[in-house]
Amino acid sequence: MSDERWMRHCLELALQAAGKTSPNPMVGAIVLDREGKLVGEGFHARSGLAHAEKIALEVAGRRAVGGTLYTNLEPCKHVKNRRTSPCAPVVLDAGIARVVIGQADPIRAHGGGAIWLANRGVEVVRGVLEAECKEANRAFTTWARKGRPLYVLKVAASLDGKTATRTGESKWITGPKARASGRALRARLDAIIVGVETAIIDNPRLTSRGKGMRDPVRIVLDSRLRTPPSAKLLPVNSRSRAKVIIATTEEAPRTRERRLVEAGAEVLRLPQEGRRPCLLALSEALATRGIVSALVEGGAQVHGSFLEAGLCDELRLYLAPKALGGPGHGWLGGQGIGALEEAFRLRWHGEPERLGDDILLIARPR
Repeated sequence: MSDERWMRHCLELALQAAGKTSPNPMVGAIVLDREGKLVGEGFHARSGLAHAEKIALEVAGRRAVGGTLYTNLEPCKHVKNRRTSPCAPVVLDAGIARVVIGQADPIRAHGGGAIWLANRGVEVVRGVLEAECKEANRAFTTWARKGRPLYVLKVAASLDGKTATRTGESKWITGPKARASGRALRARLDAIIVGVETAIIDNPRLTSRGKGMRDPVRIVLDSRLRTPPSAKLLPVNSRSRAKVIIATTEEAPRTRERRLVEAGAEVLRLPQEGRRPCLLALSEALATRGIVSALVEGGAQVHGSFLEAGLCDELRLYLAPKALGGPGHGWLGGQGIGALEEAFRLRWHGEPERLGDDILLIARPR
């Protein structure tokens, strides 16, 4: 089996922990003995638990001597925290002769494991399926290098870009398969963000709803703390154990804050930008909390604010074969542009996906 096929198996292992490892990356590892036989494999299941390389090497035991280790991310050399020790010395001590790596550690200050091993006589091969490995850990890389979560904007709309009729009716524009896809996305990302109008009008729970699926941290952008204490997403009114953050401004009334705190929410006061909490300040606050990825579900003004702030890493557009016409609600608000050359430019990513009668289109910034 080629290096590429073994690396693809590493990625399959790593992705078994999708949505569970933040703020750590998803990592899989495989050990072959000196004859090329698979003798150990493992993946990093959750932050604080053993790293993939250590699990695979422990399974392999003495059979790892003279063998090959495959991993989609460079073995770490630094001490990350008190719960885990660096992997590169463990790889060397196991007697591994060859290490095949998909992606270098995106945290430059934490890298060096590959060079450290090479300087001690281990053959190191880098960049195998590098693009696929980077794709798997896009969120971690964004968090590591930009100091903010990766933001995915999600929209369910009609063919003419409407998310509701002129009377505000929005349930349901898309069909059950598209809605199930969106809920599964919630389980894979760390947080979900909506505006206060969505919280008030739709009164959503913002949970994944699937059996065994993790619920994201629920975040409401609410500059005046208008979220009602009876909102279904608040811990006191929800069966979900997921945290709730109400992102607001310093000018928001303190009396409303007390009621929301009593309902189980964290009220996060941020600098004000226009009429909203500053999104860059929010990004920094979320990153320090270990939130590596976030799903932005709107509404229109929220989507517009994220695009205008340059905080869109991916747009997922669920299109229903319906046309609403008239003055219905569009999915994108904000100030708008004055000239076509100022348009937000994206590029299509992948192929359209059929979900029942609906279509999922994915676009990313150029």
